[in-house]
Amino acid sequence: MSARIGVAVMAALLALYIALAGQRAWLLLTSGEPVAIAIGAALVVLPLVAVWALGRELWFGWRAEQLGRRLESEGALPADDVAVHPSGRVVREDADAVFPAYRAEAEAHPDDWRAWFRLGIAYDAAGDRRRARESVRKAIRLEAAGRKR
Repeated sequence: MSARIGVAVMAALLALYIALAGQRAWLLLTSGEPVAIAIGAALVVLPLVAVWALGRELWFGWRAEQLGRRLESEGALPADDVAVHPSGRVVREDADAVFPAYRAEAEAHPDDWRAWFRLGIAYDAAGDRRRARESVRKAIRLEAAGRKR
């Protein structure tokens, strides 16, 4: 639940930024000075990029959450018992120990979105956020392709 609150706060802050940048962009665009007009045009483009990036991240989070719930309902989430620190973070050595099994499963079943999602969870537990996101994105693509068949 706290992640959703964080997302809502960040989205609200981005909306405030877009509104303020839009106001400044309008003032600069209507100033009549070439340099100010160029800066105003940039202030229009940057919020559009920010909106696109926010939309992409929200879509990723929503789809990943859907797949996670689906795996949970199927009883297919990783069930390895790994030690955790008092903060709730997984002990990295334990995560590294179970990681090869998930990598081998994804390599053995490259078209199975469940294997890639579990690999993403293992990457995340091992602290490799970039590869975790890549694996979950692949799981999302494979699951979507499976629905289209």
